[in-house]
Order: sequence, then C-alpha cells, then structure tokens
Amino acid sequence: MEFSEHIKTANVEDVVLHQPLHPPTRGTLCITGHHLLFSDRENEGGSSKSRQVLLLLRNIDAIEKRISGSSGTLTLKCKDLRLLQLDIPGMEQCLNIAHSIETLSCLECVSETYPFFYRPSDLNLQDQWGLSSPEKHYSQITELHDRWRLSSVNRDYSVCPTYPKAIIVPKDISDDLLVKSAKFRQGGRLPVLCYYHRKNGMVIMRSSQPLTGANRKRCSEDEQLLQAVIAGSDKGYIIDTRSSQQAQQARMTGGGFESKSCYNRWKRLHRQMERGKALQESLIKLVEACGDESHNMDRWLSKLENSKWLSHVQTALSTAGLLAECVERDGHSVLVHGSEGTDSSLLISTLAQIIMDPCCRTLEGFLALLEREWVQAGHPFQQRCAHSAYSHARLQQESPFFLLLLDCVWQVWRQFPLAMGFSEALLVRLANEAYASNYGTFLCNNDQERCANGVKEKTHCLFQALLRPRKRAYYSNPLYECNELAIWPSVHPQSLQLWRGFFLRWTAQARHLEEAQEEIRNMIIEWEKLALS
Repeated sequence: MEFSEHIKTANVEDVVLHQPLHPPTRGTLCITGHHLLFSDRENEGGSSKSRQVLLLLRNIDAIEKRISGSSGTLTLKCKDLRLLQLDIPGMEQCLNIAHSIETLSCLECVSETYPFFYRPSDLNLQDQWGLSSPEKHYSQITELHDRWRLSSVNRDYSVCPTYPKAIIVPKDISDDLLVKSAKFRQGGRLPVLCYYHRKNGMVIMRSSQPLTGANRKRCSEDEQLLQAVIAGSDKGYIIDTRSSQQAQQARMTGGGFESKSCYNRWKRLHRQMERGKALQESLIKLVEACGDESHNMDRWLSKLENSKWLSHVQTALSTAGLLAECVERDGHSVLVHGSEGTDSSLLISTLAQIIMDPCCRTLEGFLALLEREWVQAGHPFQQRCAHSAYSHARLQQESPFFLLLLDCVWQVWRQFPLAMGFSEALLVRLANEAYASNYGTFLCNNDQERCANGVKEKTHCLFQALLRPRKRAYYSNPLYECNELAIWPSVHPQSLQLWRGFFLRWTAQARHLEEAQEEIRNMIIEWEKLALS
C-alpha cells in the first residue's frame, strides 16, 4: 500500500495547537504515513527558534471533528491519555486531515506499521533480539535439569499456536503425552513451567482450562503430567482465576476445571478476576474520572470508586500474594489458569515472581520477566491493546491487562522503593509502548505471528534499547539495594493509590511531582559520584 493514497492534504499552514501544560501555539501541520508533525517557529530575541511536536499516528485512539464556518477543530484523544486540539483553517483541509489520521492510525497489516520503518542510528538489525528465550532460561537454572527438560514438541507451533517453540516440562513426560494433554486444554495451552523457586524447588505452572465439558471428560495424559509435577510432594495447588460458579458455567460451553477425583493431589482454589469488557469499561471510567474538571472532591472520589480500577489492582495483588504464599511459605507447587490462559494467569504469575524473586526486581531481570511471561507466553497484545480508553470502535478482544500489571508493579514499587531496581519512568514508558511503539516487541499476538511477519528480523527490540547505557541510567533506580527476601505488598485499600504518574501525568500537579523526582534523582547521582571520588 502507498501511504500517500490516504494523504489528501499533507501540509497545512497557520494551524493552532492546544496541548496540556503549554500555551496555544501557531505553526505548520504535516501528515506522513506514520506521524503527525507540528512545527512552531517563533522569533525570540531576534533569533529563530523552532519547537516541534512529533506524534505517532498509532498513538491516536479517537478523533473528534467540529466544523465552524470555513474552519474546523480536531480533538485528538491519544492512547497515552493526552488530549490535543488542532484549530485548522479551511473546512476541506480539516476534513482531509481527519480522514488521513483515521485511516493511518489503525493500519491492519503489521508490516505496514512504523516499527518496520524505524531505523535509529544507535541500533542495528543484526543485534540480538530480546533478552531471554526458553532455551536460555532453562540453561540458566541448572537445578531444573534433574527433573525437568526442554521440549521442542511445539517447534512448528502445531501443538499450541500461542506458545513458543520450546517449553519446559517434567522430564518423565514424553512428547506424545504432551500432545494429548494439549488437546485437552483450550487452545492447546498445556501445563508448562514458568518459574522455579530455588529456595525449595517448588514451581509455578501455567495453562488454560481443561476441556472437560458437560460430560466431565477425562484425560489420563493431562493427569499424568500434573502428577509428575508434584512427584515426591504431598500436594499442589491449582489457582483458578474464575469464581467457582464461572468455572461450572464454562463446562456448558466445553470448558471446565480439574475435578478432585481425577487430580486428587491437587487442591483447587478459586479467585475471581475480572477480564475482557469489564476491565476495559473500568479503565474507561477511570480515565473519565481523571478528566473531570469540576474540581468537586466528592464527585471525583465517587467516580474513582465507581470505576473499580483500584479494586482490580487489589484483587490482582492479593491473588499473586496467595500464589507466592503457596510456593514461598507453604512449599507447594502451583498451577495457575483461568479460561484461555493468556491474561489473568500471566498477570498473577508475573506479580508472584516479583514478590518472591529478587532477580525479577532488577532492571534487566524485570524486562526479561516481561519478555518470558507476556511476549513469549502469548499475551495477545495486538488484540488487547488495539485501543485505549477513548475509542468508540470497541472490539471484544480489548482489555488492559498489561496496563493493570504495570499499575500493580507500581504499587509494589511505591511500597518498597529500595527493593526495585527500576524507576517509575520505566513503567510509564512500557505502558506507552504497549499501545503505540517504534519497536516490534509488542507487535502481533504470539511468537508464531511474529515469526510469520519477520518481526525479529525487520524491527528493533524495545528491551534491548532500554538497556543501552544512556537509557539504563535513566530507567534505573538510584536508591536500589538488593533484597534477597520476599517482599509482601499490603493490599489494604488505604495502602493502594491512584497511579498519578500515569493517569494524571498531563496535569500541572503531576508535572511538578515529576520535576521534583528528577531533581532528587540528580542529587543522589551526584552524591554517589562524590562518594566514589
């Protein structure tokens, strides 16, 4: 496709831009295949000074048009929650710009998106893509090798289209048995290892729901697989992220849960977590509350509570805490799943690893964790993050699970400011990148799709870019001190706060807080330099 086909008006002069925290400015607006560029040129003290705003079109979630006489106004509602207003002279030019933005902001063909065109001077396409892989993860944990093996049964993605090519499974379980277990799990997502706890040898497994159906079907191979996980142990736990009633209802549509009689050494625990449309609606209500300009505190607090966003944060953290308790304190292995196994199970397994494992709390360890548990494990980013909180073109697959994860990590970061090796700025950056990015890391829905589209060969890796020296210094926490112990975040309502650094960052209050944090950061870095000199 030629991008120029969708650009009827490429440049408009004398446009006025209104953006948060800045006075209105007049300048030139340009539209390209992937960007909106606003250039403002002003004379200050006799010298010419240019200020520019470069916005990735993919970042635009919704556009509102208002025509008044011979001119028009476009309000751009961005996925990073920014609101921009463009006053454009000429009705036809305004409508042309709006049409171009609407078309180019939601290109469906992955290879036409900007990551396939982004070529920064400090990165090379021949650089290593990614920080981790199932093979590397397995090789780094030598304690696994006695009882666990790396299987390539999914090398052509025929067993499970949303898993990576290699998976870690019990050593005594053959590939033939794995294939049969996969057929008994929704989407082929059979139980696989995602975490090994070095302190006691217990593990966390992930899967999708078993397909027991109304007739209570059994699969002896699936039962054998889970039996092999807890060989020599008294029992294991299954944490189902649906309520007991939801799990029962799932049987009517072919899904279900592990019965006590067939999995008699596994105890099932139900912890209901909202998903899909309910979670998306919660985000929409929260963003609406954050945009309330009435300055009425009672109304603001009521809207915040009605959004239920902090309730979702509380549920996620408490469920992750339960998972961590089972492994760390009680010494039992755990299988976690909901229905599809691509959302809530990834959320709580990630948080549990942050709670238990100090390696996951370093900058590099955290990014590698996200790569294993979200990118490689098949979280459908392209579906879940197609739109944010403003779009009217709502799709059924959209749901802000990854944003919820980052909010939960921020809560832990705030409660344990010395135990996390990364800054709040990293979490905000990751939230932005998941919805609109120059990099290929969050493209597509799974590893198979990335391979089919050549993502690893033709785009740059975000995680590698964040670890380059200059970025690493910015996204590191200068107060970080390694804590080898588990950290247990409080989930009491009074302990959880709105993530102002993300949801209110386009307000003056948040900007002042950001500037103060940057000043403190610079002071700490200077003290460290003096101490070393």
